[in-house]
Amino acid sequence: QKSNNTLGDGPHHNHITHGDFKRILNRELTHLSETSRSGNQVSEYISQTFLDQQTEVELPTVTAEEPPKPVSQISGLHGLCHSASLSSATVPRFGVQTEQEELLAKELEDTNKWGLDVFKVAELSGNRPLTAIIFSIFQERDLLKTFQIPADTLATYLLLLEGHYHADVAYHNSLHAADVAQSTHVLLATPALEAVFTDLEVLAALFASAIHDVDHPGVSNQFLINTNSELALMYNDASVLENHHLAVGFKLLQAENCDIFQNLSTKQRLSLRRMVIDMVLATDMSKHMNLLADLKTMVETKKVTSLGVLLLDNYPDRIQVLQSLVHCADLSNPTKPLPLYRQWTDRIMAEFFQQGDRERESGLDISPMCDKHTASVEKSQVGFIDYIAHPLWETWADLVHPDAQDLLDTLEDNREWYQSKIPRSPSSLTNPERGGPDRFQFGLPLEEAEEEEEEEEEEGEETALVKEALELSDTELPPKSSGRS
Repeated sequence: QKSNNTLGDGPHHNHITHGDFKRILNRELTHLSETSRSGNQVSEYISQTFLDQQTEVELPTVTAEEPPKPVSQISGLHGLCHSASLSSATVPRFGVQTEQEELLAKELEDTNKWGLDVFKVAELSGNRPLTAIIFSIFQERDLLKTFQIPADTLATYLLLLEGHYHADVAYHNSLHAADVAQSTHVLLATPALEAVFTDLEVLAALFASAIHDVDHPGVSNQFLINTNSELALMYNDASVLENHHLAVGFKLLQAENCDIFQNLSTKQRLSLRRMVIDMVLATDMSKHMNLLADLKTMVETKKVTSLGVLLLDNYPDRIQVLQSLVHCADLSNPTKPLPLYRQWTDRIMAEFFQQGDRERESGLDISPMCDKHTASVEKSQVGFIDYIAHPLWETWADLVHPDAQDLLDTLEDNREWYQSKIPRSPSSLTNPERGGPDRFQFGLPLEEAEEEEEEEEEEGEETALVKEALELSDTELPPKSSGRS
């Protein structure tokens, strides 16, 4: 547990520049890409997905399939005028009609636990896991009373929202939304954040996680940009999907009996809207490194109240923690019990491979991790954990110490399981001395950097910071010779 910070220079006294962070990661990824063809694919995937970079590609133009519509129109909407509105008398216990309400209730007893089986909830709710889970969380948190949300309006909105997730998309469907919403709910309840957030902030975080991938087409932002899609045109290539998810999520509130925020004051509505937009836009994976660098800075300057909970006394700090929390929930698959994690992995790979097939048919370059002929599922997960999930969760665990320890342990166990499933190549067996421990630690030695900055020019300090981080991590990279494919 960090002690109270007594530095007089404000919260950004020892701020890591985003550039430092990206340079270190780039150096590590270059190293990884030299290990093997699949290593190269993993590093390409990580740098293209999680680093906000402009890659220059010459691409054949692909004509959009749909006829032109006015650009200002939100696409993907259906059933707005005559949504199957429930009357207040007929709202089922969990907002969904099901023959198996008792079994569903039993499953939803785990709503407050990390590792609720969302797949089971989907089975028992007539494939309406998002509606059932959000409805149950809102009841549990008493949000219907607090914000005077009529139960029939909530159920009507949730069913319409869930209907705008694509059931034929392998990963980014309403199961994923339900999972992220439930994970957000559990993270908000962590002891270090007890009584930190207002009811409105909690409502905003849960609503943001529920809508954060609505109408996802099962392809990446880059794919939409590369294929001149209507969405990329509408949003000028900037966080294309995230902007669309927000537009759809808010637009659906206008459908008949769907305005769950009807009894909020104007001020509350505007405040909630601002927060939801900030949270959903931060789920754009290309914003990951900036979010993580800012979170690390916050951890280093962490202030706690006399009760031992986090002290967040201004909007930028509060929203930053909420953005990080929802981003963590969005990247929580590897921290879940292995049987659940494996199902999510199967789904994301199926979605990636389907995108790769579309790219192959269109004569486009196949995106990293999307080529079913060359991608290594196991290596992709180990790489994803080492470079993205572990650094993020380790930083979150620092922020809420010691609340997230079990979750970090599960992440590390799951990493070892996937690592053990990578076939060992003959070269790595004959050259054991070439590899160190096969785990990469993304360390940024902030305190040392802070001491040095008083003695050194900015340039020198930057070099020292990077050098130190690299010395630390060079000893902890995967063996150079592992897994030639």
